[in-house]
Amino acid sequence: MPEYDALYQPYASNRFVLTARNGMVATGSQLASAAGLEVLRKGGNAVDAAVATAAALTVVEPTANGLGSDSFALVWIKDQLYGLNSSGYSPKNITLEDVKAKSPDGTMPKFGWTPVMVPGAVKAWPTLVKRFGKLSLKEDLAPAIRYAEEGYPLGPMLAAMWERSTMLFHQRFDGKPEFEEWFRTFTKDGESYHFGEIVKLPNHAKTLRLIAETDADAFYKGEIAEQLVKQSQRDGGYFCMEDLSEYESKWVDPIHVNYRGYDVWEIPPNGQGITALMALNILKEFSFESRNAEAVHRQLEAMKIAFADAKHYVTDPSCMTIDYHDLLKPEYGAMRAKEITDAAGLPVHAVPPKSGTVYLCTADGEGNMVSYIQSNYMGFGSGITLEGYGVTLANRGSDFSLNEEDANVLAPHKKSYHTIIPGFLTKDGKAVGPFGVMGGYMQPQGHVQVVQNLVDFRLNPQMALDAPRWQWIKEKTVELEPSFDHALAEQLSRRGHDIRFALNGGAFGRGQIIQRLDNGVLVGGCESRTDSNIACY
Repeated sequence: MPEYDALYQPYASNRFVLTARNGMVATGSQLASAAGLEVLRKGGNAVDAAVATAAALTVVEPTANGLGSDSFALVWIKDQLYGLNSSGYSPKNITLEDVKAKSPDGTMPKFGWTPVMVPGAVKAWPTLVKRFGKLSLKEDLAPAIRYAEEGYPLGPMLAAMWERSTMLFHQRFDGKPEFEEWFRTFTKDGESYHFGEIVKLPNHAKTLRLIAETDADAFYKGEIAEQLVKQSQRDGGYFCMEDLSEYESKWVDPIHVNYRGYDVWEIPPNGQGITALMALNILKEFSFESRNAEAVHRQLEAMKIAFADAKHYVTDPSCMTIDYHDLLKPEYGAMRAKEITDAAGLPVHAVPPKSGTVYLCTADGEGNMVSYIQSNYMGFGSGITLEGYGVTLANRGSDFSLNEEDANVLAPHKKSYHTIIPGFLTKDGKAVGPFGVMGGYMQPQGHVQVVQNLVDFRLNPQMALDAPRWQWIKEKTVELEPSFDHALAEQLSRRGHDIRFALNGGAFGRGQIIQRLDNGVLVGGCESRTDSNIACY
């Protein structure tokens, strides 16, 4: 092992935007970006590159996503934007009454089988490739299979997340047999992997091969599904084969608001992308000349209002009590903007007028672009790993409420409020490009800040990502990155915000941006808060 701390960064570094002509892949892992580039060079398009990168990320960043994840995608093909919702639903045999009876504190558990939903990400891959790809699923998954079989080295941030998860899982799961497979798969006899060490995931490779050879049928109708159901029934879960065999990804119409001439696009509910759009719909009522205290104050207040509405209304769209398009009407944004005063307020929802994650983006030389995100939700997810297959299962169901009065209350075969959101910018009907910021409830806050950095403050993509971020936590509590301007923080405190500085930037999201210039040149920015890189040619 080297005699230095790979996370010790005493000096400020500076990244410039990168440019390319034929293709670009940006994500939080340099190995995953390389996988996408490899597929582009083989003749694949941006969709093939997105699938290759997404599959590779399940191998090289299992601390945030896996084969048991959900995913969303925005796909720009031949001057048209398409949306894919590949989030799963709860098992048909789960009931509110049963979970409440087993919950000592009246909330959904975060770990074990109860918060596990039907995994959606794996179904997204053949769905995307069949409709828009140029290569086969087997070709797109080849780099990921190679990484899993041959092994890969851990980078500094990945190692830090791995070490933290191992410590927490020991505290929570030691002595509990349903979690033993996680330790067998992701530790060295219980010890965490560390920076620079090689990790091999042979069971993960086997599963990826089965997915590639069967267009994911083995995962939803074959032996992998059978193992999931068998393990679930053995350990107190709720799954049956029909939960998996009936699952399909769903093509959806993206939603948007126009922000100063730019159309900002998101996936509709059950995703929380609408939260970012609601905030921007409010903020467009104000002018922003600089990133001063008044600007940040208005951003925070708009974000609180947007979250209040989202948490009150957003869930599985078939269960929502309103038409979510009403939340994006210009007159509703104008009405909510009038509620913002010079002092910090508390979040309150209103009635509109009637009528833990990995992010990647790709672009090719033909003009196609993809904004894609997939997630375990919290780190390694539920802690459940399928024996012999290396599949970690997400814990997205922990976002369900057990309060019957809440829109997002648990029910069988229901999709939960979902935090993961890919973003996309267009202007005058032409693609500007994909963007995204991962990180739980930080995501819509990151989207708002990035969009305003690009549009209002005219920052280039790299600086739009590197700018110090804020995060509204609850009520009047706001957390700031360590590099956030202290004088500005003091002015926000005078307005009534409860200001706290974080020890590091780990909780403020990890983002990527690709933009296309009028001459076809691709311009990329990548996250400086993690092991992030861009691959291009």
